[in-house]
Amino acid sequence: MQTICTRRSVFRLPGIPSTSRSYAISVKPPKPLPGKKMPRVFKDKKAFQYNWYSRILQANTTSPILILYHDDFTAQRLKKLRSDIALAALKVRPSLSSPGPSPLPATADAAPQPTLTVVRTSIFGAALRDLPDINLVEVEQMLNNQSGRFAVLTLPSLHPPQLSAILRAMDRSVPPKPPKTEQEIQQALEEKNADPEQPGRRMKRVRQTRIPEMKLMGAIIENRVFLPQNVQDVSKLPSLDTLRAQIVGLLSAPAAQLAAVLGEASGGRLARTLEGLKKGLEGPEGSSPDAGASP
Repeated sequence: MQTICTRRSVFRLPGIPSTSRSYAISVKPPKPLPGKKMPRVFKDKKAFQYNWYSRILQANTTSPILILYHDDFTAQRLKKLRSDIALAALKVRPSLSSPGPSPLPATADAAPQPTLTVVRTSIFGAALRDLPDINLVEVEQMLNNQSGRFAVLTLPSLHPPQLSAILRAMDRSVPPKPPKTEQEIQQALEEKNADPEQPGRRMKRVRQTRIPEMKLMGAIIENRVFLPQNVQDVSKLPSLDTLRAQIVGLLSAPAAQLAAVLGEASGGRLARTLEGLKKGLEGPEGSSPDAGASP
């Protein structure tokens, strides 16, 4: 009897790229590879992303850019963060009547809002590397070789009170994670290495509770790199209208003081002073003859 061996074909679905893979934003020049043309030219989707990120970065002269690190964000949680940022920006608006580096529309409803964009680290790094007039050494210091997911927050204009309100809103919406204590680390390690309650059975899968995390890495304003502490210092500056009022006050103060001095010199104060001095000099002379004529 002839044995016929059949070979079973195994069909595998194409692997879906894992969303947990994350890289740092690199601004170093790419290494030349054999058979690859330099500089690299992106195509299709990557070309669209490169041009999109380039437009965002080139607008930093009028629209400040905040670079954010984020982790464990769901779609709903990210939507809530965008809503909190927009609400904070509406509470503190720049003056619509004062001209600035980026003039705003005449109507408040049409005023541009901050835009939060989740970026792809490799393409964003290439666009950041090609941005003219920027110090890449300071960029590397700002990014600090941080690997993970990143987003950029584009503000409509540089308005320090609005920037401060947005930073406070982000801190309230995504509070920083407290560091784990030694006891918590030891307990997690023991639970990981402990034997199952029912040996031989498959452990019940427990859905992990995601706690979102977000950290301000820095900002790019007018092609200058700002570290987180510098961004906080910028947010404490007065508004443009306040600075203009202070400049007008400084320029008009000497003129006002000079006008006051001239007014006093040409007015009655100097005349009264001279009249009092005259009377003081004439007083003793006029009283001496009367004193000698008395019996």
